[in-house]
Amino acid sequence: MLLHQSEITESRPKPLQGLLGGIGIALSVHSLLVLNGSVLGVSGFVHRSLRGDKAAMVSTVGLVLGGIAVGIVSNADTPEPRTVSSLLQMMFSGLLVGIGTRLANGCTSGHMICGLSRFSLRSLVATTTFFAIAVATTHFAHGALGTSGSLDWTLDNQGRQFLGAILSLGALWLAYTCLAIKNGTGNSSKLVSRQIHSCANLVPNIPKSILRYLASFLTSLAFAFSLFLGNMVDPHKVLTFLALPLSSAFDPTLAFVAGSALPLATLLYWYVRVEQPKLGGKWNIPTSPKIDWRLILGSAIFGIGWGIAGICRTLPVDLGSNITKP
Repeated sequence: MLLHQSEITESRPKPLQGLLGGIGIALSVHSLLVLNGSVLGVSGFVHRSLRGDKAAMVSTVGLVLGGIAVGIVSNADTPEPRTVSSLLQMMFSGLLVGIGTRLANGCTSGHMICGLSRFSLRSLVATTTFFAIAVATTHFAHGALGTSGSLDWTLDNQGRQFLGAILSLGALWLAYTCLAIKNGTGNSSKLVSRQIHSCANLVPNIPKSILRYLASFLTSLAFAFSLFLGNMVDPHKVLTFLALPLSSAFDPTLAFVAGSALPLATLLYWYVRVEQPKLGGKWNIPTSPKIDWRLILGSAIFGIGWGIAGICRTLPVDLGSNITKP
C-alpha cells in the first residue's frame, strides 16, 4: 500500500527547534508531575476525558487551544515539504492510533517520554515495539519521501511557539510561588525578591482545586507549543525521521527532540523530586510492571497507525491548529 505524497522539496533538519521543543516537553511533563502528581500523557487525557474526568478535560482543552494559538501566529506560507494522506487514510490511521493507545495505555508522550524517564521496563517494551513497527510501516507504506538537506539552525517563525511555552510555564510557576508565599508555605527568603513578595499580596486566595485545573491547562498549553516547536506535529518530519539513516530522506529533527527531552526529563524526575504533589492530591503514576499481550498488541497497532500517516496522539493539537486554517 503506497500512500500519495505531494510534490516534495528538499527537507532541511532543524536541530535548534528540535532541542528547544524537547526542553519544553520535559519541563511541561515535570511541572505537571510536581504540581499535580500526574503524568502528562496525551492519549490518557483523551481517554479519561471521554469518561468524564474534569482534569483530563481541562488538559485536552489546553492542547486544543495551544493548537489554535499556534495556527493563528504561525506563518502558513513558509515553504516546507508535505506528505498528503487522503481522508480515508487519516481516519484509518487515527482509528489504529486510538485503539493502540487504549490497549497499550500510552503513546509517545506517556511511554516514550514519561515512562522511559522513570526507567519503566513496561514503557521500554512499548516504545521499542511501536517504534520498530512504525519504521517498518513507513518503509512499506511510503514511496519517495524526498531528500534531506543541510542543517537549519534558525528558529524561523517557531520562536513564537518557544515564547508561548515559556510564558505558559512561567505564569504557572509564578502563580504557585506567589500563593505559596502568601500562605506562608514557601521558603521564600532565599529564593525570591521583595518584588515577588509584593506581587504575592495582590494574588487572591485561590483554592488548590482551582490551581490544579490551572496547572493542567497551562502545562498542556506549553506542551502543545513545544510539540509544534519540535516539529512533532508535522507528518512529513515524522515519516522522514522514521525512515532512519538508511534512507536519503532521513530527517533527524525528531532525534534532537528526543535527545533533549529524555535526558532532561530523566534528570528532573530522579533529582528534582518532591514528597507530595505541591497542589495536593495523590500521586497518579503508573506502577504496574506487567508486560502482557495488551501492551504488545496495542503498541504494534499504534506503530502501524503512526507509520501510515505520521500522526500520533497529537490529534487534539492538530485539531486546534486546523480550526484556524481557511
